[in-house]
Amino acid sequence: MLSSLKNIFKVPDLRNKVLFTLFIIVVYEVGANVIVPYVNFSAIQQIEASAKSAGILGYLNLFSGGGLLRMAVFGLGIMPYITSSIIIQLLTTVIPKLEEWRDQGAVGQKKLTQTTRYLTVVLAVLQASGLVYVFHTNAASLLGGNVNNLILHFTIWKAIFIVLTLTAGTALVMWLAELITQRGVGNGMSILIFVNVVAGIPAGGAGVLSEGGKVEFGVMVLLTLVLLVWVVFMEQGQRRIPVTFAKRVVGRRTYGGSSTYIPLKVNQSGVIPIIFASSLLYIPVLLSNLLPSTSFRTFVNDHIQPTNYLYVVVYGILIFAFTFFYVYVAFDPHQQADILRKQGGFIPGIRPGPPTERYLSRILNRITVPGGLYLAIVAVAPSFLMAAWHITAYPYYGTTLLIAVGVTLETMKQIDSQLMMRNYAGFLQ
Repeated sequence: MLSSLKNIFKVPDLRNKVLFTLFIIVVYEVGANVIVPYVNFSAIQQIEASAKSAGILGYLNLFSGGGLLRMAVFGLGIMPYITSSIIIQLLTTVIPKLEEWRDQGAVGQKKLTQTTRYLTVVLAVLQASGLVYVFHTNAASLLGGNVNNLILHFTIWKAIFIVLTLTAGTALVMWLAELITQRGVGNGMSILIFVNVVAGIPAGGAGVLSEGGKVEFGVMVLLTLVLLVWVVFMEQGQRRIPVTFAKRVVGRRTYGGSSTYIPLKVNQSGVIPIIFASSLLYIPVLLSNLLPSTSFRTFVNDHIQPTNYLYVVVYGILIFAFTFFYVYVAFDPHQQADILRKQGGFIPGIRPGPPTERYLSRILNRITVPGGLYLAIVAVAPSFLMAAWHITAYPYYGTTLLIAVGVTLETMKQIDSQLMMRNYAGFLQ
């Protein structure tokens, strides 16, 4: 392990990439702790602890490393970009123009990326406006506690300035993430998500220890070790579908005749189903603040909470359902079968066209069932224990573990490939 770590700094190109990535992370952390102007900092400190574990902002705060509740310049974090990417990916299956861009290769991907950036800015403006409204109108149910006006001497011009500041911060975060992808190590967005969720682990662990006690904390540590091994095992698991390309002669040259495979991961969807499920479960929370029904508001306040048994069960079911939905959007069997047919490839023993599509669908179903169950169990298992112990300090522990381990494995794979290209031993043996 230590020798592999030394090897990173023996390769100048890899060393520069690692140091550049660390520098961008430092810049991001600075921006996540610089407070926007005109905000009552003392009032924010009062609500930050209670709002971390409850309310609609608690989940968004997880992906901003706590910057959202601090009203930092980078307070919106990468959530607008994540939402924009998901929207564009879903619309690609229903809008012909976006589907055409997707099939154009690098040129089309560049257009999709640019569209995602524009949509990110629009979503950042909307989210920043909503955040300013919440922080100004004493929306205690959204913030998770009794809140006073957090914007000092509120005027419309101050609100506009705060919205522009938060939007500019989101655009800068998006640029920093792309710099990591281009000049650093790993995927930029994944690295920033990793930094955000890992930053909250020490405070979350301290909250579990203070609210529960040493026994509960010890059980959570033991569960963490078990889930850690399971997550690593499942994230590495994949089904390789062999593909053979037919030979064809062009002039005096022969092309094709090679064999490869299509890797289908057990967890093909990553943490996207968890984001979908959490967002859907917050819709009743939003409606309870708009509808006049007292009984509906009481039901939401009593049951739609991250540490309530009903919430946890519904949360797990939605994760399992959204896993199937997203996998079929990201990996369309019909599209993949069509691409193979056009490239002259085929799966041995399976005829091209509809038979290949049915075969891919059957394989996808067989690996998505355990993948969906795995995501649901890891996400809700810690929540069940915390609900039993009435601990509200860290309701998103399972999500944090999935993100941290997944991003670490992917980054280590990239570093390993760089080391092995230069005949050095890597981390993953």
